[in-house]
Amino acid sequence: MKSNVDTNRILAWRKLYISDRNFLLIVSAVVGIISGLAAVTLKAAVHTIHDRFTSDAYDENYIQLIYPLVGLLLTIFLAKILYRDKLGHGITDILYSISKKSSFIAQSKMYSRMITSAITVGFGGSAGLESPIVLTGSAIGSNVGRYLNLNYKLRTLLIGCGTAGVISAIFNAPIAGLIFALEVILVDVTVANLVPLLISSVAATLVSILLLGDDLLFSFKLVDSFSASDTPWYILLGIICGFTAVYYSVMLKWIEHQLSRVHNSYYRALIGGVVLTLLIFICPPVYGEGYSMIIALLNGNEHELLVRSELFEQFDIGWLFLIYTIIVILVKAIASAITIGSGGSGGTFAPSMFLGGLTGFAVARLINLTGIGQISEINFILVGMCGVMCGVQYAPLTAIFLIAEITGGYILFVPLMIVSAIAFTTVYYFNPHSIYIRELVEMGEYLDKHDHDRKVLTNLKINRLIEKDFKTIHQDAMLKDLVQLISVSRRNIFPVVDDEEKLVGIVLLDDVREIMFDEKKQQSIKISKIMETPPALVEFGENMESVMRKFETTQAWNLPVLKDEKYIGFVSKSRIFNLYRQQLIEQQNYV
Repeated sequence: MKSNVDTNRILAWRKLYISDRNFLLIVSAVVGIISGLAAVTLKAAVHTIHDRFTSDAYDENYIQLIYPLVGLLLTIFLAKILYRDKLGHGITDILYSISKKSSFIAQSKMYSRMITSAITVGFGGSAGLESPIVLTGSAIGSNVGRYLNLNYKLRTLLIGCGTAGVISAIFNAPIAGLIFALEVILVDVTVANLVPLLISSVAATLVSILLLGDDLLFSFKLVDSFSASDTPWYILLGIICGFTAVYYSVMLKWIEHQLSRVHNSYYRALIGGVVLTLLIFICPPVYGEGYSMIIALLNGNEHELLVRSELFEQFDIGWLFLIYTIIVILVKAIASAITIGSGGSGGTFAPSMFLGGLTGFAVARLINLTGIGQISEINFILVGMCGVMCGVQYAPLTAIFLIAEITGGYILFVPLMIVSAIAFTTVYYFNPHSIYIRELVEMGEYLDKHDHDRKVLTNLKINRLIEKDFKTIHQDAMLKDLVQLISVSRRNIFPVVDDEEKLVGIVLLDDVREIMFDEKKQQSIKISKIMETPPALVEFGENMESVMRKFETTQAWNLPVLKDEKYIGFVSKSRIFNLYRQQLIEQQNYV
């Protein structure tokens, strides 16, 4: 109670001294700073676990191969016992909260996914940190908005600020963070409202740079420029990246489905952990996020990767390394799907970049080895990362600007655009929805963020629409009793109930107008004889799309609402339209 009083005092003071617009800018900066700290904390935690427990995991200390299994079991324990949280695709949770929960995200998600993902990935789980940290940033934005009593539109904007902040901090890429929030999370953001997103992105990036330095992922300089003569090869790369993304998505869905048949979460983690350990033994580069292999390839340290695999350490670099790379691509998709499907806390962002980098390298190496061309393998690694990430995330602009920013320039902008466009087109041919939206579609909970009418309608709640000033009458009452009610009622509908307050029918004023003043009939006609069945019934908590379909089907203007079969009131079409109009006005103005 005291915290509510303090909040109200703060908000009252703010209204006096700070304009709404300036207040929003300040809040967006705060969300950015907190999101940046969250991203830095997660990254530092994973590196600490790697350095303390799992460094040099593939050279001599084979006991460390069981760490991914330990990480999965610990993750399940924390999620099930401490947080009682069902782990899934973090971005799916965000989209569901925006479309179905009025942009409210549980407070526990501000920290729970940070802890579980740090354990999963830190102990070698083959997944990424980006999706969990995006959910963390979104939860920070949502709960800051909740604390400040902001409306739905502002809460949604702050969710976008949190999302932009964590992506910016993870990659030191503020433009990519901003675009990711716009492309994946938000819609209908005006130019003026880009400013809070920009501020949040910049604030988070500065926090990351101050605490971790400039190079979070890749420490190299791009030296190979783009040659227009390589365009046909980039077109080929775009197609192959598209099919790689499709392969990964199919593996993810299929393996998650197979593992979901194991209902005991600990058994599921045990099975997945054992298989994951075997895959890591065969292909050590699939351990963890996988960025180390990308960095090794970019720096030309291929031999380091080969000698770490006992299957290939006796061979020279060449065709066999190309074959090995293809095997790693195939295995990485499976390992990532097992990590996520068996209960690990992680996302698909890093695996998609890993798969893309190796796909680009494999294509370039094949072209160079066959002698049909001489192309930059470094460029193809980077552009391939963009292609597969675009195909998995369905976020082409994010992929383009992310690679451009982390390479420190825009030399590859043209091939990035070519490959992302072709990869996205290839993937879209097989499925128009990303893996996040596909999950909502299969649950029947998908709400297209571009469908404004449905979005506004979905956010309307029955409990805000129920009207309770209708006079009820018992089914055994006489017409004279109804006449008395009519004299004191402002309504022309009278719900008829039984002894248990259950609705048995309704009486319309128009139906009794001709007989209501007949004293003889007043004494002789029971209400049960003149009542009629309502055209439709609305259940308490029913979604508004279903309610509106009932109005359209029955052409009624008022429908009774029941809770546990008992009458509690009416919902009217006119009230829905009025509240709908208010929601539209609110959503046109962020402040």
